[in-house]
Amino acid sequence: MSNSMSFLHKLYKKLPVLIFDCTAIPAAWYGAFWLRHNMHHFSGRSSLFGFVVLFVIQITCYYCFKVYRGLWRFSSINDVVRIIKAVTSTTFLAIPVFYLTSVLPQVPRSIFPMYGLILVTILCSGRLARRTYREGLVLQGRENFAKRVLIIGAGQAGESLVRDLKRTSNYWPIGFVDDNPTRRDMEIHGVAVLGTIAELSDIVKTKQIDLIIIAIPSARSAEMRRIVGYCEGCPVSFQTLPSLSVLVSGQSKVNALRDVNIEDLLGRGEVHLEWDKITHSIKNKRVLVTGGGGSIGSELCRQIMRLQPDELLIIDNSEYNLYQIELELRAKHPDVSLKVGLLSVTDQKGIDACFTQFKPTIVFHAAAYKHVPMLEQQTRVAALNNVIGTQVIAEMSARMKVEKFVLISSDKAVNPANVMGATKRVAEIFCQNFNEQVETQFITVRFGNVLGSSGSVVPLFQKQIEAGGPVTVTHPDITRYFMTIPEACQLILQAMTNGHGGEIFVLDMGEPIKISYLAEQMIKLAGKEHDQEIVIQYTGLRAGEKLFEEIFHASEKLVPTEHEKLFKARFRRFDWQELIDTFHLLNTACNTHEEEEIFILLKSLVPEFTTERVVSQSEVQV
Repeated sequence: MSNSMSFLHKLYKKLPVLIFDCTAIPAAWYGAFWLRHNMHHFSGRSSLFGFVVLFVIQITCYYCFKVYRGLWRFSSINDVVRIIKAVTSTTFLAIPVFYLTSVLPQVPRSIFPMYGLILVTILCSGRLARRTYREGLVLQGRENFAKRVLIIGAGQAGESLVRDLKRTSNYWPIGFVDDNPTRRDMEIHGVAVLGTIAELSDIVKTKQIDLIIIAIPSARSAEMRRIVGYCEGCPVSFQTLPSLSVLVSGQSKVNALRDVNIEDLLGRGEVHLEWDKITHSIKNKRVLVTGGGGSIGSELCRQIMRLQPDELLIIDNSEYNLYQIELELRAKHPDVSLKVGLLSVTDQKGIDACFTQFKPTIVFHAAAYKHVPMLEQQTRVAALNNVIGTQVIAEMSARMKVEKFVLISSDKAVNPANVMGATKRVAEIFCQNFNEQVETQFITVRFGNVLGSSGSVVPLFQKQIEAGGPVTVTHPDITRYFMTIPEACQLILQAMTNGHGGEIFVLDMGEPIKISYLAEQMIKLAGKEHDQEIVIQYTGLRAGEKLFEEIFHASEKLVPTEHEKLFKARFRRFDWQELIDTFHLLNTACNTHEEEEIFILLKSLVPEFTTERVVSQSEVQV
């Protein structure tokens, strides 16, 4: 009963369209005769019989080619194609049917193409008129309340955006600006290209623009910085479309609009990955991610789940982070098996139980303490988690015959000037040398700062700007390498795929960015004036902080790989027995809280570790 009612409801809604299309058939058929013979010299009886046959065939083709799937007010090229297919099929089917019913000799051959042409014209014209009428209603009175929009970029994204804007009543597209000289004075859906990006300020004033939209989702960061510079010189707000990788196919561009963020200015171009190889490496495998609730770990889990593993196990010692990522992944990927483990990587028995039960094929070790100033005062905890924790996970991986183990490292491991960097370097040393002792392939991936990660400078600056400042920077000349979280995780997956064991992969971090520049841009993006509304305050370098970071040691000559964004650092071999003995001493020192001994052992393993042990009065070792 409900199905019947639903069918009748759909039929009722489509009734005006059906009546129009059915009326168009006799109009086209007799119109073809009128054009051919001016309605003379044909048998009315034969013509009527032929029309009835044609009518049945045409209605059937309407249905078969789903002519009524689309809505008239959103008619597009796809609807036109369906109409052409339906009409063309009818003309080809009608000829043999007319022949079999002896009607064909009395119908001139030219009638069929003329009929098809007339019918397509009527059907398409009706739909175009309906769409034009609706868009006209949307435009009526728009001048009084809608935002006057100027679009930067007259490419494919701009064309799609202006179509979406015209369907809404909140925006009124006034024009485009584009640096391509061949597009000047051209129109896209009735909206003209008014000039170049350099003329932005003048166009905004003369056309009384309320909003600028950047519609160049493929723009690299350097181009975005240039465009945003011009936008900041205009007294109006500006927004952007997200990157092509973020835009969902078929998604309204208007709904995707957002404010420009710092990632747009500091991120790089889209990373081209060997997704077929990566998918083959992950699909139907059992994958374990430690630190899966953190910034890097959680994004790794998101990307791994898209590759359809057999099962994913996430380990994290933060109850809240673990709950959040579990909730998100179960909602997005209900068909993929997901397990979570609330425990520390230093919990030997807990890790043993997880590995024994789960039997992972691939392990990503992202769990680590990374806050440099805090770890300067928490040497034992840093060594226990970052070094001993890595040893626990690595040894269990080897024991369970894991195929690949990927250690997520940091550029702070190169010539470390702080405890955090030293512990990450020791973890690198262990994994690289352990690779020669076991079947499991141990791969290390090293990269710099990640935009937006927990504890990074970007969230700190955002809070300081929201509080009205000042924004604190330690030194005017301090620089750091940056990449976005998705880019870092994609390259980790690529390194895992390319690695065969023993490598330290170094990600191409681009050019280092001044932190002062980062602060200035974030202040501007927040709509504030640098040095007027919000001040940048320089506080001096903190303990363990370097003026600039390095991505490889002098003795680690970088070797290019098959992927342009990945390099390999040359292997530095250690005596395995000495290394194991030192790790045993380090583990003992951690268990007995011997802070000075831990510090000495770290320096013995990493001679380039340059910092001096300074105990703060506020330090509480745990």
